[in-house]
Amino acid sequence: MPLLKLDQLCDGLEKGDWAGFLRDWDRTLRSANRPETTRYNYLLAAAQLAKYLGEHSPDPDADDASQDPTLVTKAHCEFFQTWMIETRSAATALNKHKGLQQFFKYLLEEEEIDKSPMARVKQPVVEQKLVPIMGDDDTKKLIDSTKGKTFLALRDEAIIRLYYNTGARLSEIGNLLLTDLDMNTESVLLHGKGAKDRRVRFGPKTSRAIARYLRARAKRKDVDKVPQLWMAERGAKALAPNGIKIMLKRRGTTAGVQGTHAHRWRHNFAHEWHKKGGNTGDLMLLLGWASEDMPRRYGASAAAERAQELQSQMGIGERV
Repeated sequence: MPLLKLDQLCDGLEKGDWAGFLRDWDRTLRSANRPETTRYNYLLAAAQLAKYLGEHSPDPDADDASQDPTLVTKAHCEFFQTWMIETRSAATALNKHKGLQQFFKYLLEEEEIDKSPMARVKQPVVEQKLVPIMGDDDTKKLIDSTKGKTFLALRDEAIIRLYYNTGARLSEIGNLLLTDLDMNTESVLLHGKGAKDRRVRFGPKTSRAIARYLRARAKRKDVDKVPQLWMAERGAKALAPNGIKIMLKRRGTTAGVQGTHAHRWRHNFAHEWHKKGGNTGDLMLLLGWASEDMPRRYGASAAAERAQELQSQMGIGERV
């Protein structure tokens, strides 16, 4: 499992005990095989709390806590959470809340503290919004922007169609290896969160786009040195998930599609699945979900659309 750039996360925390605790905690997280994204989010939350205590907290006792995490109080955490809500968002504050719960749980297990300062800190209430899906019209605009026979055009169409067809996460498609792809069964092996693998199918149009990309990929110099499925524009280098994120944003700007990111196809997949009466259990398997809260959240837009259609059919308020 790759090491995070802890020096960057701990920048400015070297004088006190925070940096040492964060390094020890990351070792524990790695030994538990926690995904790198999870480790990063957890460690970032703790590092941000430490820096907040030293630079922004109105609490006069915060200076000591900014040097030693065992001195952090419930009030410190609440001030930090409020600051996150005001300067970022409630959703970001909730993310930090969860990370800090894990950090102080670790300190409890290490017997560094007697009780967690997060024990009675309430989670921030996050407004549930209907996430806009990436439907057929917007997807067509993006695919139209990839017309052509250049390597980039072929690669980008294959990537877009695969997200559209599978509803997979950004990292799941972005980190695919060539060996994860099975063109005989028209399927890919996705490596999901929590080291959970699943195989999903894709359709004929996506299969054709991938096949065209593979032929172009095979002509690249030193292609055998790149085990990843997606290659960068130049050289024998892989295209990382962040590179895909940038590509989608650029394609969106060109096509006139606002807010282009991979997760919108995930919402679209759930939306279409629910709209057509698909089974929730099967959807959870396909999208790699362990909690039933996720299909409810992702299916909210489809539920709202069905309710509106039924309302029109009933004609309530139209009989007089």
